[in-house]
Amino acid sequence: MRMKKWLAAASLGAAIAASAAFAGAANAQEKIKIGLSGPFTGGSASMGVSMRDGVKLAAQEINKNGGVLGKQIQLVERDDEAKNELGVQIAQELINKENVIATLGFINTGVALAAQRFYQEAEIPVMNNVATGSLITQQFKAPDHKNSYVFRTSANDTIQTAMISDAVKKAGYTKPAIIADSTNYGQLGRADLEKALAARGLKPVAVEKFNIGDTDMTAQALRAKDAGADVVLTYAIGPELAQTVNAIKKLGWTVPVMGSWTLSMASFIDSAGANGEGVMMPQTFIQLPSTPKRKAFIDAYQQAYKVDRIPSPVSAAQGYDSMYILAAAIEQAKSTDGRKIREALENLDRKVEGVVTTYDKPFSATDHEAITPNIPVLGQVKEGRVVPANPADLQGDNALRTKPRS
Repeated sequence: MRMKKWLAAASLGAAIAASAAFAGAANAQEKIKIGLSGPFTGGSASMGVSMRDGVKLAAQEINKNGGVLGKQIQLVERDDEAKNELGVQIAQELINKENVIATLGFINTGVALAAQRFYQEAEIPVMNNVATGSLITQQFKAPDHKNSYVFRTSANDTIQTAMISDAVKKAGYTKPAIIADSTNYGQLGRADLEKALAARGLKPVAVEKFNIGDTDMTAQALRAKDAGADVVLTYAIGPELAQTVNAIKKLGWTVPVMGSWTLSMASFIDSAGANGEGVMMPQTFIQLPSTPKRKAFIDAYQQAYKVDRIPSPVSAAQGYDSMYILAAAIEQAKSTDGRKIREALENLDRKVEGVVTTYDKPFSATDHEAITPNIPVLGQVKEGRVVPANPADLQGDNALRTKPRS
């Protein structure tokens, strides 16, 4: 009798466990898992954290309004520490273990180029919302690849280097010097910058580089000064950017500094202090309430994360927008299948009102770049914040710049 009671209890327990497991599986199916990958620690953290928080803010808003396909978004966060090998490991984990249907992120060009091939092979969309290396969206181009699963919502280096070179030419500088870091980002950007300068009849009088972690750029700055440079152009990420302008001031050298969008990072502005005053860089978003959407985003970010100045406004805005674009594609696809989401991204039938711009057919089968050259403006560091170098760029009809319809 005792044996029968034990067996009955065991059967009931198994049934309960099976029911709980089924319920757990059902609950898991009610969520849509999306990867969120970037450097949340280290020298690139101000970009990574800002991007992550922008994505999270958008996901929370979407979930509050019913989610996507009637399901809640579940973000699966991973810190790649700006390391290529870790980015590769995380991509494989998100795809094979976490079963994400898409991933948002990649801050660093090197990490993107190393890791996004796993998404390509798995036919899962990955949206670069900060990394800008020109090769990123060209890595899986036709005719070698039938379809590419790599998309981008940031201004690529071809766009930025053209803006920088135009500013150099317009200001009348004729002897630029380039100081770039030795990463994929720095060296690919440096190559794009040299091409852009050459197209405008300009050639650098000095081309210098440094390694991540270097703390003294005096030698590089001195060589640029001795070469007679009348403007210094930078392409780098992290605190080292501050060491570059600090070295210039240390030499008592008064020379304008321009560079890629990363000069807007809090880690640069705070470390450079007064030495960073006046530096200029391309920006897709400047923390000003120049449109109602931007004001709402800034207010929501400040309230959610208890900050006044967003550490990397560009990263936060592009991250926020990327989440809304992806959500729109999933809704249109009526599916979480990667191939159908890619097709929807390439043929979005609805406008997505974002912070950077309003996205009206941002992608096509042959164009995975949401940002076009007319969208970014030049920013400038002034009293510890980034402001428009030309205030009229964000006033009136200029405030909202959209991608031309093809």
